[in-house]
Amino acid sequence: MTTLLITHPSCFRHETPSGHPERADRLRAVEAALEDERFASLIRVSAPLGTLDQVTLCHPREFAEAILAAAPQTGLVQIDGDTLMSPGTAEAVLHGVGGAVQAIDEVMAGGASNAFCAMRPPGHHAESVKAMGFCFFNTAAIAARHAQRHHGAQRVAIIDWDVHHGNGTQEIFWDDASVLYASTHEMPLYPGTGSASERGQHGTIVNAPLRAGDGSEPFREAMETVLLPRIEAFAPDLIVISAGFDAHWRDPLANLNLKESDFAWATQKLMAIADRLCSGRVVSILEGGYDLQGLSRSAAAHVTALMRG
Repeated sequence: MTTLLITHPSCFRHETPSGHPERADRLRAVEAALEDERFASLIRVSAPLGTLDQVTLCHPREFAEAILAAAPQTGLVQIDGDTLMSPGTAEAVLHGVGGAVQAIDEVMAGGASNAFCAMRPPGHHAESVKAMGFCFFNTAAIAARHAQRHHGAQRVAIIDWDVHHGNGTQEIFWDDASVLYASTHEMPLYPGTGSASERGQHGTIVNAPLRAGDGSEPFREAMETVLLPRIEAFAPDLIVISAGFDAHWRDPLANLNLKESDFAWATQKLMAIADRLCSGRVVSILEGGYDLQGLSRSAAAHVTALMRG
């Protein structure tokens, strides 16, 4: 069993203002946790720079070029109310795309059993023509589409357990029968989407919203009764995880009460499905998580499960 860890130092050069929750210290906390000796067997690689052609798997070229061109020479530029670009943002975003694509290449070709992309900024709020919610390009969506276009995957399941609904991933695949998007998240909460009635044109959007204050039991019930059965029935060739850890009880941006063990449990459940249906192929991409202790411990539990620890 081999697990690939993909990172890149450019992710530290995406700067945000003091006090902004999506900050470089998030990634430092994750990387520090994964330096523990129990992660010594991880295959650690540096993410390549993604290409515009890879971005345009899910975003129009004109939009992609405009986002990259918006990065300032100095200071910060505001894209929306809470999404900002610094001089290093464009490079970080492209390495995030490149890392996700590399993870797909390695896992689909059998070079690794599964992969975790420890990168920032996150991506699941990015719609096809809109950057928002700290996100610029939708790396999970790009990963799924790359697996289809370049590795012959017919069906890809994306599961998103970030506490905020992945409106961007839902929008990109709303009318696509070949990609299942399954999400559990707190509602009502930013960005306001994700009701159970939102099912997509082909019934391949599956939302299981949770309420403020919910913890392990409602989360696991939503997974076992709603999301996991739909993923199993979809019979994917690959599972992509939008792995946000802001549903942790310590997180300041939301009100769910999950523990590290819940993320490990969910990872193990998905790996069991992947073992049965798609030769164990799982690619996980870091999304949110804004309390450093909750994030680092949860990411460590998630990666431990990927390593079958």
